[in-house]
Amino acid sequence: MSWHPQYRSSKFRHVYGKPASKEKCYDCVPITLNVHDNHFCAVNPHFIAVVTECAGGGAFLVIPIQQTGKLDPHYPKICGHKGNVLDIKWNPFNDFVIASCSEDATVKIWDIPKYLLTKNITNPKKVLLGHVRRVGLIEWHPTANNILFSSGYDYKIMIWNLDSKEDVISNPVKILDAHKDVVLSMSFNTDGSLLATACRDRKIRLIDPRAGTVLQEASYKSHRVNKVLFLGNMKKLFSTGTSRWNNRQIALWDQNDLSVPLLEEDLDGSSGLLFPFYDSDTHMLYVVGKGDGNIRYYEISPEKPYLNYLMEYRSHLPQKGIGVMPKRGLEVSACEIFRFYKLIPTKSLIEPISMIVPRRSESYQEDIYPLTTGDKPALTAQEWLNGINKGPLLVSLRPGSGAVNSLPQFLEPDPLMKTTDLSQPWGRGGRMPLADMQKPSEAEDSRKQPKAQEKLLKNEQMWLSNGFDIFECPPPKTENELLQMFYLQQEEIRRLREMVNQRNVQIKQMELELRNLGVNTGRY
Repeated sequence: MSWHPQYRSSKFRHVYGKPASKEKCYDCVPITLNVHDNHFCAVNPHFIAVVTECAGGGAFLVIPIQQTGKLDPHYPKICGHKGNVLDIKWNPFNDFVIASCSEDATVKIWDIPKYLLTKNITNPKKVLLGHVRRVGLIEWHPTANNILFSSGYDYKIMIWNLDSKEDVISNPVKILDAHKDVVLSMSFNTDGSLLATACRDRKIRLIDPRAGTVLQEASYKSHRVNKVLFLGNMKKLFSTGTSRWNNRQIALWDQNDLSVPLLEEDLDGSSGLLFPFYDSDTHMLYVVGKGDGNIRYYEISPEKPYLNYLMEYRSHLPQKGIGVMPKRGLEVSACEIFRFYKLIPTKSLIEPISMIVPRRSESYQEDIYPLTTGDKPALTAQEWLNGINKGPLLVSLRPGSGAVNSLPQFLEPDPLMKTTDLSQPWGRGGRMPLADMQKPSEAEDSRKQPKAQEKLLKNEQMWLSNGFDIFECPPPKTENELLQMFYLQQEEIRRLREMVNQRNVQIKQMELELRNLGVNTGRY
């Protein structure tokens, strides 16, 4: 008989939730009072968007992520919908584009200006017209650029190609008509080739979105599903819902066999919905309760018992909705592996909650930050529609790695190029005629300009840390900010020391080569 230890070793056993201090929260935000079961919040490394309460139609706010504290009551809104906004989602490949859907049966795509808003935005970039009843859900494709899915109360899921030049798109590229009731949840697998849905008819469906066929269907009677989620490449589905006795329940399913769940567990008797979130990098699953202040988190393993309970973050303030920061916007110097933005309408407050792995070391922790999904699409919209599948492009979260940042494409290096024009020929007192000077300079220009541009790009990437320009960051005001700046400086010093050591090794190698060359020439 083999002995099994009662504990399991895991680097995430002691992960804890840390709420932000008062000055790091977003105060006086008029959060929506709508009872629709959605997140009502979307976050990226530059902005936080939240559905707001307003008269005469639907609106949402877009606040710069660093603009914490009290919000101006006259802060500009995005208000182009004629009905309440039900869902908002940022484009995963463009931090300045957001989609919204509403009770007015439309989906709208908005361009958010790079600078602070000064007036309300009422004109969308694109309008998607196809649903005949209100639209409750939208989801961007995880790997293909400009592919958007929308689900309405007409029981249809529509696939839109936003590469179309038309401002008003009324013909979706595909309509999925496999549901007999309202779709409550949509989730993609890693490469976006499969779509899982949860429907009000209590069934989970696994769909091939391009063919429009239902591959699997679960109708397990003792689990009434509300939300469903793909667990990355684990080939498993996770769902939240209620049991026969109206207890909140979670269930784990095999992707290839949805007849019976691998695991089901009752949590409590509360009536609020459970929102699941999965981090495929750490294999951690977070279950957030609507109407309470709790966040339970688990670790997923490929073998039994599959679901390993870690801890629970508790708060007396109930959340109405929740937003999640993408991995490329996390504070890696503080060992932050996940960040929630909790909507508290009773206090008109948005409270960030950081999930942190306690570590003593100040250096970058590579074991808890594997390569993660970046901000570049793996496919064009047409390639995906033609049947090509491709996983997401991965990047490193190490500070200073330019691949992580989405900001360089919006930077304008032209003024720098003008001030450091390397194409001007150098002469001394006009000793060389102009015609003679231009000939060699033309040959040198082709070599110098690309090198200069590469240098400038490298410098720009070094100035950027996790998507923010360090020259625009305000000086630290609190002890926590000061510590974070200190950790960043320590990491930079360590990196520079490594570079110096490498240079010293190269110098010694060159000195040895020179000595050997001198000895060989002396013999002859």
